[in-house]
Amino acid sequence: MEQHRTGHPQRRQRPQAPLSQQAPLSPQGALAEGTPAVYRVAARPARPVPPVVLALRRLPKPRLTGLGGGLFAAATMFALGLLDWLLFDGSAVVFGLLFLPVSALTALWVREADLVTAPISVPIAFAVGIVPISGGTGGFGGQTMALVTALAVHAGWLYGGTLVAGLITCVRKVRMMGRRQRRGRPGGGPGRRG
Repeated sequence: MEQHRTGHPQRRQRPQAPLSQQAPLSPQGALAEGTPAVYRVAARPARPVPPVVLALRRLPKPRLTGLGGGLFAAATMFALGLLDWLLFDGSAVVFGLLFLPVSALTALWVREADLVTAPISVPIAFAVGIVPISGGTGGFGGQTMALVTALAVHAGWLYGGTLVAGLITCVRKVRMMGRRQRRGRPGGGPGRRG
């Protein structure tokens, strides 16, 4: 009785000479005379990375929940409001300029499942942080009126920080949807998280 092979036949590969034995390219790009033609892809020289990009890559990349992002933004803005009150006598410009990076970090550090919470928690953090610099007197009513007035007067910073958080959230959401779409295609490799 004759048995048939069930496995696939294997192909034999020819051994290749190491790269050190292959002829280098001449300055004009042609191979030297009398050498076998070997196709090689020339490696591109690595571009130097700017120091700012290197510094940004070293920053921590925590992934906060929606509640954690809101607490981070509110606590940071309250601490910055106190520092602004102590060092700059409650300058609204300093507070507003500090609010923009806190908004960006909140939108960058919130995990992908809670992206929608970043533009919601940032205005709340602004309201919490402006309490120390609002400057109200006369009890609870006076403090409340000073807070409402400060929010109305400095609404430009509030809208600017919310816009920053919203734009970063939208960009992250579009990138996340693109990665999911690539993973869903046949032949699509696993996407990078982040």
